[in-house]
Amino acid sequence: MLKDTFFSFTPPVVNDVLLKTTITLNPAHDIFKGHFPGNPVVPGVCMMQMIKEVLEAYIDKRLQLIKADNIKFLSFMDPTQHKQIGLEIKVNTIEGQVKADAQLVNEGTVFLKFKGLFK
Repeated sequence: MLKDTFFSFTPPVVNDVLLKTTITLNPAHDIFKGHFPGNPVVPGVCMMQMIKEVLEAYIDKRLQLIKADNIKFLSFMDPTQHKQIGLEIKVNTIEGQVKADAQLVNEGTVFLKFKGLFK
């Protein structure tokens, strides 16, 4: 949905249950014309979608968010200042469901912390 237009990402590196990738944002995307003109901020829903789409690419199947235990937006993400963002996801698959504990970070700044369940 947003992959390859709003953002792209490096092939995920997986160590045990920790998936890591680098997300590159497209600061010229039309979303930023309205959110917000002259002061672009990555919408929270787009941050969530990036996590979902990276998980889908890793697992190689479509996912649906069924439960969000915890979502914390901790800092504004300006795509002109933060073109590359680290994404770390602790992934556990249990009975066809994907449990994710994720965070979007850049140089010590945490933008989003998320815990949830996909199917």
